[in-house]
Amino acid sequence: MAFIVERTKLTEYEREQYDSGWTNHAFNQFASDRISVRRHIADVREGLCRSPSFSSNLPPTAVIICFHNECWSTLLRSVHSVLDTTPENLLKEIILVDDYSTYDYLKLPLDQYVKQLTKVKVIHTEKREGLIRARLIGMNATTAEVLTFLDSHIECTEGWLEPLLECIHANHSSVVSPVIDRIHDDTFAYDPLMLNDIRVGGFDWDLSFRWHFPPQRDLSRPGAPYSPINTPTIAGGLFSIHRGFFERLGFYDQQMEIWGGENLELSFKACVITWMCGGSLKIHPCSHIGHVFRAKSPYAKSDDAEKIVYRNLIRLAEVWMDKYKGYFYEKFDFALDQFGDISERKALRAQLQCRSFGWYLDNVFPEMFVPSKALASGDIENRQLAICIDASIMKTQPHLHILQGYPCRRQGGNQLWFWTHNREIRRQNKCWTVDEKSLLVSMFRCQGRSVQKFEYTKDGTLQYKNLCIELDSNNVSIYLAYCTGMPNQVWKFARIAYSPPVGYTIASSPIR
Repeated sequence: MAFIVERTKLTEYEREQYDSGWTNHAFNQFASDRISVRRHIADVREGLCRSPSFSSNLPPTAVIICFHNECWSTLLRSVHSVLDTTPENLLKEIILVDDYSTYDYLKLPLDQYVKQLTKVKVIHTEKREGLIRARLIGMNATTAEVLTFLDSHIECTEGWLEPLLECIHANHSSVVSPVIDRIHDDTFAYDPLMLNDIRVGGFDWDLSFRWHFPPQRDLSRPGAPYSPINTPTIAGGLFSIHRGFFERLGFYDQQMEIWGGENLELSFKACVITWMCGGSLKIHPCSHIGHVFRAKSPYAKSDDAEKIVYRNLIRLAEVWMDKYKGYFYEKFDFALDQFGDISERKALRAQLQCRSFGWYLDNVFPEMFVPSKALASGDIENRQLAICIDASIMKTQPHLHILQGYPCRRQGGNQLWFWTHNREIRRQNKCWTVDEKSLLVSMFRCQGRSVQKFEYTKDGTLQYKNLCIELDSNNVSIYLAYCTGMPNQVWKFARIAYSPPVGYTIASSPIR
């Protein structure tokens, strides 16, 4: 199923095509264009997912696909995969929303192609709307009871829709997402997630979406592993929702621009409403859709683009996160800009009688690390020297992921640590992790593993299995060694709950 391209064996013209495809789309367009837009994906469902039982009166759905400058072959493959894997009686229509694309092939040629298909229509926007408003344009173009939003570089598989509709048919307050399988960006090989590898959604305090393993309480749910699984958040690209419930939620925040944060806003408000009223936010393990995961966005990054995303996230934080918004603002040194009028969104929250964000963290996402609940927090300073334990968690600084000694700066950043009830020493979603061969400690994603458990003792030592964190004689290298009680193994780590600074101001006038 993989299409492997060896660039060195291409002609000069083909190499130009190959390179421009990567530049324009951030995936291998050259390979995609040589794969049928109606290729067959094998049934990736497992076990009882292959012999399901569904209600006889499931509601039909409209599938809404929004795009801007999408590759021709991936867009058409997305459309055909919906048509080829969806029972005709369950598909009301497919609505393609062209968000002001600049490529000629996405204008008249696309219109002419779509005319050959049944139940498919195209809407061209008159200006760049962004994903959020483009989806609402698509929604307003259909009368379907159930709305299914999909990305424009996906492939649906056998039986993908029925489990989603069954969830919504059983409970109109459900928001349900499929398992999102990986389509490789270079070879377009389809790589399904098996039942024991399924992840659920979460987020970090910088409000970036994160996948994580389901907690044990959900792994032992009734009907596991084939039943829908609770998820604190959804990725936002692929999901189904009842139109009436979407309306009750206030749709999307239409003052959010382009994209960024809309999935968390939907997740937060859906959870704090539905979990007290019998509704749910779920991922269905029997529904599989492949998605081309790209290493980077094909759209040029700019300061303006980053400001748009940050503005969206500030709106999200101000409306939904209560006092916990400080953890988000702290990541950006409280450099807050204007974010527009949020009075309508706050009024919506009051009207919906939503639970607090603290309730959400305690009841929906108790696995989320909350800094204020840390057993100890701050910098970790050697008691004899003004040397602190330092490490970066930035992807761009992998050489700094190993713990090292550095003069104390008293400014947080790479020297800010939290010791949790789970005995992790962490920052954001990265934890101290022991390499038991080298006895060095590096930063890796927190997974509750035994190599991520540390004790901070009354005598000031940081211990892992009776080995102590030690600073070498050059005051740079940090590693595990037999405990000696020597000064280079004794550390100051404040046993206090953490709270971010509160002395910040926020501009709230609308951005023009």
